[in-house]
Amino acid sequence: MHLPLPRGFQFSTAQCGFKRQGRDDLALVRSDVPAAAAGVFTTNIFQAAPVVIAKEILAANPTGIRAVVINSGQANACTGLEGLDNCRTTLGMFADLGLSMNEILPASTGVIGDQLRMPLWREGSAQLVVNMGTKTLIHMARAIMTTDTFPKIVAREIHLKTGSVRLAGFCKGAGMICPDMATMLGCILCDAQVDQPWLQRALNRCVARSFNAITVDGDTSTNDCVFVLANGQGAVAEKPDLPVLENALLEVCQDLAYMIVQDAEGGTKVMRITVRGAASRADADLAARAVGNSPLVKTALYGRDPNWGRIVAALGRSGATFVAEDVLVRIAGRLIFERGTPVQADWDSLLASALRRDMVEIDVWLGAGTEEASLLASDFTEEYIKINAEYRT
Repeated sequence: MHLPLPRGFQFSTAQCGFKRQGRDDLALVRSDVPAAAAGVFTTNIFQAAPVVIAKEILAANPTGIRAVVINSGQANACTGLEGLDNCRTTLGMFADLGLSMNEILPASTGVIGDQLRMPLWREGSAQLVVNMGTKTLIHMARAIMTTDTFPKIVAREIHLKTGSVRLAGFCKGAGMICPDMATMLGCILCDAQVDQPWLQRALNRCVARSFNAITVDGDTSTNDCVFVLANGQGAVAEKPDLPVLENALLEVCQDLAYMIVQDAEGGTKVMRITVRGAASRADADLAARAVGNSPLVKTALYGRDPNWGRIVAALGRSGATFVAEDVLVRIAGRLIFERGTPVQADWDSLLASALRRDMVEIDVWLGAGTEEASLLASDFTEEYIKINAEYRT
């Protein structure tokens, strides 16, 4: 598969054995030149050491970032001052790549509470130096996987007035997924020349419509982050071109976010929940999340059961303001609940084929206003319980 990779970036991965042997679990992408960078981070109060450090570096050097380093298998979360010191120490291990500590954004994923295994880091960083430039985007995506079942990569090429711009992204995520952010790490590379303040604002808007509009299990992680690096090795993004560039960035984010829900731990389906007719965007969001995070709705989806009662019950406890008799609910385009009562039909038969699909649409009309929101969510299966029950073993 040919991907139009952004110019001026190189990749490296290494096998460290942070959690298991025989697989890459450390990845680094390096820009040939300093890049404008932007980041969005978890809202969890318990923020992992790499989140804290990355925020500090990004605030101090937003236009001079050269690299992102990500490890899987160790979250370095809830590890106190030692965890912060260890994170800073790892960033000092890449001087042989011409990188200083204030040019590298760190990210980690894995088990919460364990300190980094520093001898393994030293061995792995040496491997990264040797392997620089020999790896691909898919190697990067594989190296940061935990319970993911497939690597998640996306690429785009767009044409601006001054020339072409390429974007490519990779991410990980399958469980502990819920806005704001999720237990997911994402990195998007771009070769456009663009102002850093605009890049940060654009990323904020794109994340709100992608990574922050998905849920698997309602859990917001300690380590979530999404980075964008724009190194200016492609075309200049002039003001008239900025909407085109932002739309391409949004497409990359949304494609990656969809893959996360598609790969939900043990998941078999994606449901797209769209809530319209809300009194406010906040109410629409509350209603959509209540449905998408409901274990009863999610298990019904897995069982191919058009159980509208679980949907309206979730709406009723969501905190959104509406009148019960005004609500309409559609599953797979069919009106199943209207103004306080079910629409009488043999729904098990009528919706049987639709509920076997990979994507199921749930549409809600609250009848309280003009605002709307959309959310991607997964179903719940026996495999989800098995994966998370055995996560540390």
